[in-house]
Amino acid sequence: MTRIAVLTLFSVFSLMPGDACRGDEKNLSVALEVGEKAPVFEAAAEDGRIWKSADHVGKKVIVVYFYPADMTGGCTKQACAFRDDLSKLNGKGVEVVGVSGDSVENHQLFRKAHNLNFTLLADTEGKVAEAFGVPITRGEKKVQVTIDGEEHLLVRNVTSRRWTFVIDRSGKIAAKNTMVQAADDSKAVAQIVDKLSQQ
Repeated sequence: MTRIAVLTLFSVFSLMPGDACRGDEKNLSVALEVGEKAPVFEAAAEDGRIWKSADHVGKKVIVVYFYPADMTGGCTKQACAFRDDLSKLNGKGVEVVGVSGDSVENHQLFRKAHNLNFTLLADTEGKVAEAFGVPITRGEKKVQVTIDGEEHLLVRNVTSRRWTFVIDRSGKIAAKNTMVQAADDSKAVAQIVDKLSQQ
């Protein structure tokens, strides 16, 4: 059994010259709305391969959920709920993809620690979040954890808000939640998918 301890959570904002944001939340694009076409995007998955939305959209209903950080309380509850409900969601023709500013290495540790069974994308520059219009903050943040007695320092430079999108088989945004309750997100998604199947 994997043993995990989150020891410290701290952040240090590092500013680039001319960065008027000064570590504050910002959104460089307009947020997508229900009915609009989903952006085409790609990012490195936790296994290092490049996950391309064009290879998946249209074949299944795609859930793209943005979350702030690996190995933190709310994000862990959200991920574990998707893990536990994944077989039911898969049975409804759903593919789940989690996206955060964490690195591939961070995702590997997160996946191992909690036996996650779906794709995690490393949006280390915030490009995927920006394509969906999800607000992000820039600035170095660190989470120190102990997994199976070994200490790890998880570092990220982009932190997104917790937003969830459902992309239907036509490639359009079928649902959008900007007020996500982390532990209940997978259940909310299942209800949305049920409604889609009745249309």
